[in-house]
Amino acid sequence: MDITTIEPQELWQNFSKLNAVPRASKKEERVIAFIQSFGESLGLPTTRDAIGNVVIKKPASKGMENRQTVILQSHLDMVHQKNGDTVFDFNTQGIDMFVDGDWLKAKGTTLGADNGIGVATIMTILADDQIEHPALEAMFTIDEETGMTGAKQLDPSNFTGSILLNLDTEEDDELTIGCAGGVDTNTFLNYTQVAADQTGVAFEITVKGLLGGHSGMDIHKGRANANKLINRLLFEALKSINLQVGSVDGGSLRNAIPREATAVVVVPAAQKLEFLAFTGIFTTVLKEEFQTVEPDLSITITECEKPAQVMETATLKKVVNAIYSVPNGVFRMSPDISNLVEASTNLARVIIKDGEFITQSLQRSSVESTKADVANAVGAAFENIGCSVSLDGDYPGWKPNPDSDILRLMVKLYQQNFKQEPKVEACHAGLECGILGGHLPGMDMISFGPTIRGAHSPNERVQISSVQKFWGFLLNVLQEIPEVKK
Repeated sequence: MDITTIEPQELWQNFSKLNAVPRASKKEERVIAFIQSFGESLGLPTTRDAIGNVVIKKPASKGMENRQTVILQSHLDMVHQKNGDTVFDFNTQGIDMFVDGDWLKAKGTTLGADNGIGVATIMTILADDQIEHPALEAMFTIDEETGMTGAKQLDPSNFTGSILLNLDTEEDDELTIGCAGGVDTNTFLNYTQVAADQTGVAFEITVKGLLGGHSGMDIHKGRANANKLINRLLFEALKSINLQVGSVDGGSLRNAIPREATAVVVVPAAQKLEFLAFTGIFTTVLKEEFQTVEPDLSITITECEKPAQVMETATLKKVVNAIYSVPNGVFRMSPDISNLVEASTNLARVIIKDGEFITQSLQRSSVESTKADVANAVGAAFENIGCSVSLDGDYPGWKPNPDSDILRLMVKLYQQNFKQEPKVEACHAGLECGILGGHLPGMDMISFGPTIRGAHSPNERVQISSVQKFWGFLLNVLQEIPEVKK
Protein backbone atom coordinates (compact mmCIF):
# COMPACT_ATOMS: atom_id res chain seq x y z
CA MET A 1 0.00 0.00 0.00
CA ASP A 2 1.25 3.48 -0.87
CA ILE A 3 1.21 5.46 2.38
CA THR A 4 0.54 8.70 0.51
CA THR A 5 -2.98 7.44 -0.32
CA ILE A 6 -3.89 7.04 3.37
CA GLU A 7 -5.97 9.77 5.00
CA PRO A 8 -5.08 12.47 5.75
CA GLN A 9 -3.16 12.21 2.50
CA GLU A 10 -1.31 15.52 2.84
CA LEU A 11 0.12 14.52 6.19
CA TRP A 12 1.42 11.16 4.96
CA GLN A 13 2.78 12.81 1.81
CA ASN A 14 4.69 15.29 3.93
CA PHE A 15 6.00 12.49 6.15
CA SER A 16 7.16 10.58 3.07
CA LYS A 17 8.97 13.66 1.75
CA LEU A 18 10.57 14.27 5.14
CA ASN A 19 11.72 10.66 5.42
CA ALA A 20 13.51 10.97 2.08
CA VAL A 21 15.88 13.46 3.76
CA PRO A 22 18.72 12.08 5.95
CA ARG A 23 18.39 13.79 9.33
CA ALA A 24 20.64 12.31 11.98
CA SER A 25 21.21 14.39 15.09
CA LYS A 26 24.09 16.86 14.58
CA LYS A 27 23.86 16.24 10.82
CA GLU A 28 20.69 18.22 10.13
CA GLU A 29 21.82 20.65 7.44
CA ARG A 30 19.81 18.89 4.72
CA VAL A 31 16.61 18.74 6.75
CA ILE A 32 17.05 22.34 7.92
CA ALA A 33 17.31 23.39 4.27
CA PHE A 34 14.30 21.19 3.45
CA ILE A 35 12.03 22.77 6.05
CA GLN A 36 13.25 26.31 5.24
CA SER A 37 12.47 25.74 1.58
CA PHE A 38 9.05 24.39 2.52
CA GLY A 39 8.14 27.50 4.49
CA GLU A 40 9.44 29.84 1.82
CA SER A 41 7.51 27.97 -0.89
CA LEU A 42 4.31 28.78 0.99
CA GLY A 43 5.20 32.46 1.09
CA LEU A 44 5.26 32.39 4.90
CA PRO A 45 7.80 34.28 7.06
CA THR A 46 10.58 31.74 7.60
CA THR A 47 13.69 32.24 9.72
CA ARG A 48 16.60 30.16 10.96
CA ASP A 49 18.24 31.08 14.23
CA ALA A 50 21.97 30.91 14.97
CA ILE A 51 21.95 27.26 16.12
CA GLY A 52 19.77 26.03 13.21
CA ASN A 53 16.22 25.95 14.56
CA VAL A 54 13.65 26.95 11.94
CA VAL A 55 10.62 29.14 12.65
CA ILE A 56 7.69 29.49 10.22
CA LYS A 57 4.84 31.85 11.07
CA LYS A 58 1.30 31.77 9.71
CA PRO A 59 -1.40 34.40 10.36
CA ALA A 60 -4.68 33.45 11.99
CA SER A 61 -7.61 32.24 9.93
CA LYS A 62 -10.26 34.85 9.19
CA GLY A 63 -12.29 35.50 12.31
CA MET A 64 -9.66 34.03 14.69
CA GLU A 65 -7.33 37.01 14.87
CA ASN A 66 -8.21 37.68 18.51
CA ARG A 67 -7.28 34.17 19.69
CA GLN A 68 -4.07 33.41 21.58
CA THR A 69 -1.04 32.67 19.39
CA VAL A 70 -0.03 29.01 19.45
CA ILE A 71 3.48 27.61 19.07
CA LEU A 72 3.48 24.19 17.37
CA GLN A 73 6.74 22.43 18.17
CA SER A 74 8.54 19.29 16.96
CA HIS A 75 12.18 18.33 16.46
CA LEU A 76 13.72 17.73 13.03
CA ASP A 77 16.31 15.07 13.90
CA MET A 78 15.70 11.35 14.25
CA VAL A 79 17.54 8.42 15.79
CA HIS A 80 19.49 6.49 13.15
CA GLN A 81 19.53 2.81 14.16
CA LYS A 82 19.56 -0.34 12.04
CA ASN A 83 19.83 -4.07 12.54
CA GLY A 84 23.33 -5.47 12.20
CA ASP A 85 22.41 -7.44 9.09
CA THR A 86 20.58 -4.55 7.38
CA VAL A 87 22.49 -2.96 4.50
CA PHE A 88 21.58 0.71 4.70
CA ASP A 89 23.40 4.05 4.53
CA PHE A 90 21.62 6.70 6.60
CA ASN A 91 23.79 9.42 5.09
CA THR A 92 22.52 8.86 1.56
CA GLN A 93 19.28 6.84 1.70
CA GLY A 94 15.71 7.75 2.62
CA ILE A 95 13.79 5.52 5.02
CA ASP A 96 12.25 2.46 3.31
CA MET A 97 8.70 2.26 4.69
CA PHE A 98 5.88 -0.27 4.40
CA VAL A 99 2.36 -0.72 5.74
CA ASP A 100 1.63 -3.73 7.96
CA GLY A 101 -2.08 -3.73 8.81
CA ASP A 102 -2.71 -0.65 10.96
CA TRP A 103 1.00 0.06 11.41
CA LEU A 104 3.63 1.87 9.37
CA LYS A 105 7.10 0.37 9.73
CA ALA A 106 10.58 0.60 8.20
CA LYS A 107 12.66 -2.20 6.72
CA GLY A 108 15.38 -2.95 9.26
CA THR A 109 15.85 0.65 10.46
CA THR A 110 14.26 3.23 12.67
CA LEU A 111 11.17 4.78 11.07
CA GLY A 112 11.57 8.41 12.12
CA ALA A 113 7.99 8.71 13.37
CA ASP A 114 9.71 10.14 16.45
CA ASN A 115 9.34 13.08 15.82
CA GLY A 116 8.71 13.06 12.06
CA ILE A 117 4.96 12.62 12.42
CA GLY A 118 4.92 15.81 14.49
CA VAL A 119 6.96 17.66 11.86
CA ALA A 120 4.73 16.41 9.02
CA THR A 121 1.62 17.37 10.98
CA ILE A 122 2.83 20.95 11.40
CA MET A 123 3.82 21.11 7.72
CA THR A 124 0.32 20.02 6.73
CA ILE A 125 -1.35 22.67 8.88
CA LEU A 126 0.94 25.39 7.51
CA ALA A 127 0.13 24.40 3.92
CA ASP A 128 -3.66 24.06 4.27
CA ASP A 129 -5.66 27.30 4.13
CA GLN A 130 -8.95 25.51 4.87
CA ILE A 131 -7.97 24.65 8.45
CA GLU A 132 -9.27 27.03 11.13
CA HIS A 133 -6.57 28.13 13.53
CA PRO A 134 -5.24 31.08 15.52
CA ALA A 135 -1.94 32.74 14.63
CA LEU A 136 0.72 30.01 14.52
CA GLU A 137 4.43 29.95 15.19
CA ALA A 138 5.91 26.65 14.00
CA MET A 139 9.07 25.79 15.95
CA PHE A 140 11.29 23.11 14.37
CA THR A 141 14.20 22.36 16.71
CA ILE A 142 17.40 20.46 16.00
CA ASP A 143 19.50 17.88 17.86
CA GLU A 144 16.81 16.84 20.33
CA GLU A 145 18.01 13.25 20.44
CA THR A 146 21.66 13.86 21.36
CA GLY A 147 21.69 16.80 23.71
CA MET A 148 18.68 19.06 22.98
CA THR A 149 21.09 21.62 21.59
CA GLY A 150 18.42 23.36 19.54
CA ALA A 151 16.16 23.88 22.54
CA LYS A 152 19.06 24.98 24.74
CA GLN A 153 20.25 27.62 22.29
CA LEU A 154 16.83 28.73 21.04
CA ASP A 155 16.41 32.42 20.23
CA PRO A 156 13.28 33.35 22.21
CA SER A 157 12.93 36.70 20.43
CA ASN A 158 11.35 34.82 17.50
CA PHE A 159 8.22 33.97 19.50
CA THR A 160 5.20 35.81 20.85
CA GLY A 161 2.90 32.84 21.51
CA SER A 162 1.40 32.07 24.92
CA ILE A 163 0.52 28.38 24.34
CA LEU A 164 2.99 25.69 23.22
CA LEU A 165 1.81 22.38 21.81
CA ASN A 166 4.68 19.88 21.72
CA LEU A 167 3.82 17.00 19.35
CA ASP A 168 6.29 14.44 20.74
CA THR A 169 4.24 12.17 23.03
CA GLU A 170 3.91 8.52 21.94
CA GLU A 171 0.51 7.42 23.29
CA ASP A 172 -2.62 8.82 21.69
CA ASP A 173 -4.64 8.74 24.91
CA GLU A 174 -2.09 10.71 26.93
CA LEU A 175 -1.70 14.41 27.65
CA THR A 176 1.81 14.92 28.97
CA ILE A 177 2.40 17.77 31.43
CA GLY A 178 5.88 16.92 32.76
CA CYS A 179 9.02 14.97 31.94
CA ALA A 180 12.41 13.90 33.22
CA GLY A 181 15.66 15.77 32.81
CA GLY A 182 18.87 14.03 31.83
CA VAL A 183 22.66 14.04 31.87
CA ASP A 184 25.30 12.00 30.03
CA THR A 185 28.06 10.31 32.03
CA ASN A 186 31.08 9.56 29.85
CA THR A 187 34.17 7.70 31.04
CA PHE A 188 37.63 7.09 29.59
CA LEU A 189 40.66 5.00 30.52
CA ASN A 190 43.94 4.30 28.73
CA TYR A 191 44.98 0.70 29.44
CA THR A 192 48.11 -1.34 28.91
CA GLN A 193 48.07 -3.85 26.06
CA VAL A 194 50.03 -7.09 26.11
CA ALA A 195 50.67 -9.75 23.49
CA ALA A 196 47.90 -12.30 23.06
CA ASP A 197 48.53 -15.92 24.04
CA GLN A 198 50.36 -17.29 20.99
CA THR A 199 48.95 -20.79 21.53
CA GLY A 200 45.45 -19.57 22.35
CA VAL A 201 42.27 -19.76 20.27
CA ALA A 202 40.29 -16.61 19.44
CA PHE A 203 36.51 -16.39 19.54
CA GLU A 204 34.02 -13.67 18.71
CA ILE A 205 31.11 -13.54 21.14
CA THR A 206 28.01 -11.84 19.75
CA VAL A 207 24.88 -10.85 21.67
CA LYS A 208 21.99 -9.79 19.43
CA GLY A 209 18.25 -10.10 18.86
CA LEU A 210 17.32 -7.89 21.80
CA LEU A 211 14.37 -5.51 21.62
CA GLY A 212 16.30 -2.43 22.71
CA GLY A 213 14.09 0.63 22.60
CA HIS A 214 13.81 4.10 24.09
CA SER A 215 15.94 4.47 27.22
CA GLY A 216 13.24 6.62 28.81
CA MET A 217 9.91 5.23 27.69
CA ASP A 218 10.98 1.54 27.74
CA ILE A 219 13.45 1.47 30.64
CA HIS A 220 10.88 0.02 33.08
CA LYS A 221 10.03 -2.97 30.88
CA GLY A 222 12.87 -5.18 32.10
CA ARG A 223 14.52 -5.51 28.71
CA ALA A 224 18.06 -6.83 28.56
CA ASN A 225 21.02 -4.54 27.96
CA ALA A 226 23.50 -6.15 25.54
CA ASN A 227 26.46 -4.45 27.23
CA LYS A 228 25.52 -5.86 30.60
CA LEU A 229 24.83 -9.35 29.21
CA ILE A 230 28.14 -9.73 27.40
CA ASN A 231 30.01 -8.39 30.42
CA ARG A 232 28.15 -10.85 32.65
CA LEU A 233 29.34 -13.68 30.43
CA LEU A 234 32.94 -12.42 30.64
CA PHE A 235 32.67 -12.03 34.43
CA GLU A 236 31.55 -15.64 34.88
CA ALA A 237 34.08 -17.02 32.38
CA LEU A 238 36.97 -15.30 34.16
CA LYS A 239 36.23 -17.30 37.33
CA SER A 240 37.66 -20.47 35.81
CA ILE A 241 39.15 -19.64 32.40
CA ASN A 242 42.33 -17.68 31.68
CA LEU A 243 40.45 -15.45 29.28
CA GLN A 244 42.02 -12.53 27.43
CA VAL A 245 39.97 -9.74 25.82
CA GLY A 246 41.09 -8.11 22.60
CA SER A 247 38.08 -5.87 22.09
CA VAL A 248 34.48 -5.13 23.05
CA ASP A 249 32.01 -3.10 21.02
CA GLY A 250 28.53 -2.77 22.46
CA GLY A 251 25.52 -0.53 22.00
CA SER A 252 25.24 2.59 19.88
CA LEU A 253 23.30 5.74 20.83
CA ARG A 254 23.15 7.01 24.41
CA ASN A 255 19.35 7.20 24.41
CA ALA A 256 18.77 3.69 23.03
CA ILE A 257 18.80 0.51 25.12
CA PRO A 258 21.70 -1.55 23.64
CA ARG A 259 20.48 -4.38 21.41
CA GLU A 260 23.80 -5.81 20.21
CA ALA A 261 27.34 -6.27 21.52
CA THR A 262 30.44 -8.19 20.44
CA ALA A 263 33.65 -9.21 22.18
CA VAL A 264 36.80 -10.81 20.77
CA VAL A 265 38.48 -13.07 23.32
CA VAL A 266 41.47 -15.40 23.40
CA VAL A 267 41.23 -18.70 25.29
CA PRO A 268 44.13 -21.07 26.07
CA ALA A 269 44.03 -24.04 23.73
CA ALA A 270 43.82 -26.38 26.71
CA GLN A 271 40.63 -24.63 27.89
CA LYS A 272 38.89 -24.37 24.51
CA LEU A 273 36.39 -27.16 25.18
CA GLU A 274 35.78 -25.93 28.72
CA PHE A 275 35.06 -22.44 27.37
CA LEU A 276 32.63 -23.71 24.73
CA ALA A 277 30.85 -25.88 27.29
CA PHE A 278 30.59 -22.96 29.70
CA THR A 279 29.21 -20.55 27.08
CA GLY A 280 26.66 -23.13 25.96
CA ILE A 281 25.39 -23.59 29.50
CA PHE A 282 25.47 -19.89 30.33
CA THR A 283 23.66 -18.98 27.12
CA THR A 284 20.86 -21.35 28.11
CA VAL A 285 20.69 -19.72 31.53
CA LEU A 286 20.37 -16.22 30.07
CA LYS A 287 17.79 -17.26 27.46
CA GLU A 288 15.66 -18.88 30.15
CA GLU A 289 16.03 -15.84 32.39
CA PHE A 290 14.91 -13.42 29.68
CA GLN A 291 12.57 -15.68 27.68
CA THR A 292 9.48 -13.57 28.46
CA VAL A 293 10.85 -10.14 27.58
CA GLU A 294 13.60 -11.13 25.09
CA PRO A 295 12.33 -14.15 23.13
CA ASP A 296 14.80 -13.55 20.27
CA LEU A 297 17.94 -13.23 22.41
CA SER A 298 20.85 -14.83 20.57
CA ILE A 299 24.40 -15.46 21.81
CA THR A 300 26.81 -16.93 19.26
CA ILE A 301 30.43 -18.04 19.70
CA THR A 302 32.54 -18.37 16.56
CA GLU A 303 36.26 -18.83 16.03
CA CYS A 304 37.93 -15.77 14.52
CA GLU A 305 41.29 -14.24 13.70
CA LYS A 306 43.40 -13.80 16.82
CA PRO A 307 44.16 -10.21 17.82
CA ALA A 308 47.83 -9.30 18.22
CA GLN A 309 47.25 -7.54 21.53
CA VAL A 310 44.81 -7.82 24.42
CA MET A 311 43.98 -5.92 27.62
CA GLU A 312 46.34 -6.59 30.51
CA THR A 313 44.73 -9.13 32.87
CA ALA A 314 44.66 -7.11 36.11
CA THR A 315 43.00 -4.18 34.31
CA LEU A 316 40.56 -6.52 32.58
CA LYS A 317 39.27 -7.84 35.88
CA LYS A 318 38.82 -4.31 37.22
CA VAL A 319 36.98 -3.19 34.08
CA VAL A 320 34.67 -6.21 34.07
CA ASN A 321 33.93 -5.72 37.77
CA ALA A 322 33.17 -2.02 37.24
CA ILE A 323 30.77 -2.70 34.37
CA TYR A 324 29.12 -5.44 36.41
CA SER A 325 28.65 -3.15 39.43
CA VAL A 326 27.41 -0.05 37.61
CA PRO A 327 23.63 0.43 37.99
CA ASN A 328 21.48 0.03 34.89
CA GLY A 329 17.74 0.36 34.41
CA VAL A 330 15.26 1.80 36.90
CA PHE A 331 17.05 3.51 39.80
CA ARG A 332 14.01 4.80 41.69
CA MET A 333 10.25 4.90 41.23
CA SER A 334 8.45 8.14 42.02
CA PRO A 335 6.92 8.20 45.50
CA ASP A 336 4.55 10.97 44.39
CA ILE A 337 3.20 9.86 40.99
CA SER A 338 1.91 6.30 40.60
CA ASN A 339 3.85 4.07 38.16
CA LEU A 340 6.24 6.85 37.13
CA VAL A 341 9.93 6.05 36.94
CA GLU A 342 11.63 8.87 38.83
CA ALA A 343 15.25 8.04 37.96
CA SER A 344 17.01 5.60 35.64
CA THR A 345 20.31 4.95 33.93
CA ASN A 346 21.19 3.31 30.62
CA LEU A 347 24.69 1.93 29.95
CA ALA A 348 24.47 2.76 26.28
CA ARG A 349 27.99 2.27 24.94
CA VAL A 350 31.02 0.16 25.89
CA ILE A 351 34.20 0.15 23.82
CA ILE A 352 37.46 -1.68 24.51
CA LYS A 353 39.89 -1.21 21.65
CA ASP A 354 43.51 -0.28 20.96
CA GLY A 355 44.35 0.64 24.53
CA GLU A 356 41.23 2.70 25.21
CA PHE A 357 38.26 1.79 27.41
CA ILE A 358 35.23 4.07 26.89
CA THR A 359 31.69 4.06 28.25
CA GLN A 360 28.73 6.33 27.57
CA SER A 361 25.55 6.35 29.58
CA LEU A 362 22.47 8.51 30.08
CA GLN A 363 20.85 9.20 33.42
CA ARG A 364 17.29 10.55 33.61
CA SER A 365 15.22 11.86 36.51
CA SER A 366 12.25 14.11 37.16
CA VAL A 367 14.03 15.26 40.35
CA GLU A 368 17.33 17.12 39.91
CA SER A 369 18.90 15.78 43.11
CA THR A 370 18.11 12.17 42.14
CA LYS A 371 19.54 12.78 38.67
CA ALA A 372 22.78 13.85 40.29
CA ASP A 373 22.66 10.84 42.63
CA VAL A 374 22.36 8.24 39.87
CA ALA A 375 25.01 9.99 37.76
CA ASN A 376 27.33 9.91 40.77
CA ALA A 377 26.66 6.20 41.26
CA VAL A 378 27.62 5.48 37.65
CA GLY A 379 30.64 7.75 37.68
CA ALA A 380 31.96 6.41 40.99
CA ALA A 381 32.02 2.81 39.73
CA PHE A 382 34.36 3.80 36.91
CA GLU A 383 36.33 6.42 38.82
CA ASN A 384 37.33 3.70 41.30
CA ILE A 385 39.33 1.92 38.57
CA GLY A 386 41.04 5.09 37.39
CA CYS A 387 38.70 6.29 34.65
CA SER A 388 38.25 9.97 33.98
CA VAL A 389 34.57 10.91 34.25
CA SER A 390 32.78 13.79 32.56
CA LEU A 391 29.16 14.91 32.78
CA ASP A 392 27.78 16.38 29.55
CA GLY A 393 24.50 17.45 27.95
CA ASP A 394 22.72 18.24 31.21
CA TYR A 395 19.13 19.39 30.68
CA PRO A 396 16.30 20.07 33.16
CA GLY A 397 13.04 18.28 33.63
CA TRP A 398 9.62 19.85 33.09
CA LYS A 399 7.65 20.42 36.28
CA PRO A 400 3.97 19.45 35.88
CA ASN A 401 1.32 22.19 36.09
CA PRO A 402 -2.02 20.51 36.83
CA ASP A 403 -3.75 23.93 36.78
CA SER A 404 -2.82 24.62 33.16
CA ASP A 405 -5.50 26.35 31.06
CA ILE A 406 -4.57 24.42 27.91
CA LEU A 407 -4.75 21.18 29.89
CA ARG A 408 -8.29 21.94 31.04
CA LEU A 409 -9.35 22.75 27.48
CA MET A 410 -7.79 19.64 26.01
CA VAL A 411 -9.21 17.32 28.67
CA LYS A 412 -12.70 18.72 27.93
CA LEU A 413 -12.27 18.32 24.16
CA TYR A 414 -10.85 14.80 24.52
CA GLN A 415 -13.87 13.79 26.60
CA GLN A 416 -16.22 15.27 24.00
CA ASN A 417 -14.43 13.67 21.05
CA PHE A 418 -13.72 10.19 22.43
CA LYS A 419 -16.24 9.74 25.28
CA GLN A 420 -13.53 8.83 27.78
CA GLU A 421 -10.96 10.44 30.04
CA PRO A 422 -7.45 11.05 28.72
CA LYS A 423 -4.48 10.00 30.81
CA VAL A 424 -2.83 13.11 32.20
CA GLU A 425 0.76 12.02 32.73
CA ALA A 426 4.31 13.02 33.46
CA CYS A 427 6.72 10.84 31.47
CA HIS A 428 10.24 9.54 31.99
CA ALA A 429 11.38 10.49 28.51
CA GLY A 430 13.15 13.76 27.87
CA LEU A 431 11.02 16.40 26.19
CA GLU A 432 12.18 19.85 25.18
CA CYS A 433 9.44 21.57 27.18
CA GLY A 434 11.51 21.98 30.34
CA ILE A 435 14.22 23.83 28.42
CA LEU A 436 11.79 25.82 26.28
CA GLY A 437 9.90 26.94 29.36
CA GLY A 438 13.12 28.47 30.65
CA HIS A 439 13.43 30.55 27.48
CA LEU A 440 9.74 31.43 27.36
CA PRO A 441 8.63 32.16 30.95
CA GLY A 442 4.93 31.74 31.65
CA MET A 443 4.35 29.59 28.56
CA ASP A 444 1.37 27.23 28.93
CA MET A 445 2.65 23.92 27.57
CA ILE A 446 1.37 20.44 26.86
CA SER A 447 2.63 17.47 24.84
CA PHE A 448 0.58 14.91 22.92
CA GLY A 449 0.84 12.78 19.80
CA PRO A 450 -0.06 9.50 18.08
CA THR A 451 0.83 6.01 19.28
CA ILE A 452 4.41 5.05 18.45
CA ARG A 453 6.04 1.79 19.49
CA GLY A 454 9.71 0.81 19.58
CA ALA A 455 11.12 4.32 19.23
CA HIS A 456 14.93 4.47 18.95
CA SER A 457 15.07 0.92 17.57
CA PRO A 458 14.50 -0.80 14.20
CA ASN A 459 11.21 -2.02 15.68
CA GLU A 460 9.86 1.54 15.59
CA ARG A 461 6.34 1.77 14.17
CA VAL A 462 3.44 4.20 14.21
CA GLN A 463 -0.24 3.30 14.32
CA ILE A 464 -2.04 4.70 11.29
CA SER A 465 -5.48 4.97 12.93
CA SER A 466 -3.82 6.70 15.87
CA VAL A 467 -2.34 9.35 13.59
CA GLN A 468 -5.82 9.95 12.21
CA LYS A 469 -7.21 10.28 15.74
CA PHE A 470 -4.40 12.66 16.74
CA TRP A 471 -4.88 14.76 13.61
CA GLY A 472 -8.59 15.28 14.19
CA PHE A 473 -8.04 16.09 17.84
CA LEU A 474 -5.33 18.65 17.09
CA LEU A 475 -7.53 20.43 14.56
CA ASN A 476 -10.32 20.59 17.14
CA VAL A 477 -7.94 22.03 19.73
CA LEU A 478 -6.79 24.74 17.31
CA GLN A 479 -10.41 25.67 16.58
CA GLU A 480 -11.12 26.12 20.30
CA ILE A 481 -8.06 28.10 21.38
CA PRO A 482 -9.41 30.91 23.61
CA GLU A 483 -9.14 34.61 23.02
CA VAL A 484 -6.19 36.68 24.17
CA LYS A 485 -6.45 37.36 27.89
CA LYS A 486 -7.23 40.95 28.74
